[in-house]
This record gives sequence, C-alpha cells and structure tokens, in this order.
Amino acid sequence: MQFEVIAEGLAFPEGPVVMEDGSVIVVETHGGRITRCWQGGRKETVATPGGGPNGLAVGPDGALYHCNNGGHDDSYSGGRIERIDIATGKVERLYDSSNDAMISAPNDIMFDSDGNIWFSDLGRIGEKAKEWGGMYCAAPDGSKLTRIVERALSYNGIGISPDMTTVYAADTYSARLWAVDRKAELQKPRLVGTAPGPVFFDSLAMTAAGNVAIAAVTGGAIATFTPTGELTMTEVEDRLVTNIAFGGADMMDAYLTFSGHGTLVKCRWHEPGMKLVYSG
Repeated sequence: MQFEVIAEGLAFPEGPVVMEDGSVIVVETHGGRITRCWQGGRKETVATPGGGPNGLAVGPDGALYHCNNGGHDDSYSGGRIERIDIATGKVERLYDSSNDAMISAPNDIMFDSDGNIWFSDLGRIGEKAKEWGGMYCAAPDGSKLTRIVERALSYNGIGISPDMTTVYAADTYSARLWAVDRKAELQKPRLVGTAPGPVFFDSLAMTAAGNVAIAAVTGGAIATFTPTGELTMTEVEDRLVTNIAFGGADMMDAYLTFSGHGTLVKCRWHEPGMKLVYSG
C-alpha cells in the first residue's frame, strides 16, 4: 500500500474531516488547535480551543463540532463538546461536566440523519484510578444530553451504520467493538468482536457496506469488522495510527492520521467509505 504525505509537523493529529474542496481538517491534540491541510503541505489554523482536541465532525449547520478531552495531567481544563465556526474560528461550548450526565474526557463524535450528536467519553486516567467513560446522544443546540451507555471502560471511536439503525463504539483498552440500537435511552451494548494481540483501539470510520474500520494503535494496522464480527487487519506504516476517514469522488481515498510521525497521509482503500450525513 502506497501512502502519500498530505501534511507533516502536526502535534499528534487526530479526527480528520474531509472537506468538499479536497482539504482535510484535523485536530492537533498536543497543540490545542484545529488545522486545515491541503495537498502539497499547506496548513492553516482554523481555531485554537486549547485543552485536548480529539474528535471532529461537520454538523447540519456547516460548523465543526468538537470533542475536547480537556487536556492531561495538571493542565486539565474539563471535558466538553464545542461548536467551531470554520470561517471565524469562534469556539462555543455546548456541553461540559456541569450537565447532569457528567462528561469526563469526550473523544469521538458523529451525527445521525436526524441531526443528533453522538459522542464517546474515554474517561480520564488519574495517578491511582480511572474514571468510567460512556456514550452520549445530544442535541446540536446544547439543549439536551442523554447518556446511552454508562460505566464503559474506555470508549473511543464512534460511528453509525449506513441504514442509521446501529451505533458502534470502539473500546480502547479491551480492543473490543460494541454496538447499540440507535434510540435515545440507556441500554446495554452488545459485543461485535475483538482483536487479538497487544492492540488498542482508537477512532473509526464506517464503510459503505456497513463495515467498521478502526485504527489499531500499537498494532500498526486498521482493524475492519463486518457487522457479524468477522475481522481483517490491514497493516500501515505507523504503530500510532489514530484515525481513518474516507473521501474522494468514489469514497475510496482513505486519510489516516499517523500520530507517531505527526503526519496526515492518504492512500487508496480496498472498499468505499460511507458518505457522512453532513459532509464538509
């Protein structure tokens, strides 16, 4: 597989969003900023929300919606969901730990066809303990937040099936893929599958066929599950591959964040990705 470097010198890139003009917007988790990347290496800062930027998605109003884990260690400023105006860089806080369903360290985000936000919460790791994570569904105007899965170990990547019936979450430390029905009420997830070996799961993307492509951190691969749990592993060039997103006219261009190298790369994938409800 051939990888083309789109941008380099990124401070732990994640959350790629492919825009209609061919650019890709990523978060720089260790840089506290949102960055737009063009082929040829040009980069432009979109916003500087600070904290620990993670997942990113385009919403029904064309704005970016953003999971901010709040940063790490002594710099932790509180997990929150933020709306970012692409044109101005203005950052607006929608949800944080002051809500009834307390947010710890939100990680990945996506929208369903009704305009609802779905996001995962990894949970913070302290010196002696780890907070529980979970899965949430929220209104994009900041008016309603519902916990769908509670007491999850370490939910990271999140995605929805092409028919909008199933929401998937990748659990980092157990390397397991879980699924729930798309209905806004507390429920128990079902296990789809797991990956063998010393592998952690990070963010994910859906394919047009309904398969789930997950960045397998430390494994240096993309782990792809069918809805019935069949697994294939595709090796990549960075053990710290953190995310994958699809774009291009045929949706077979795959953009991967190689966080160990600090690069955003592009390759041709073996199946088309799912076109998101609200693309860039």
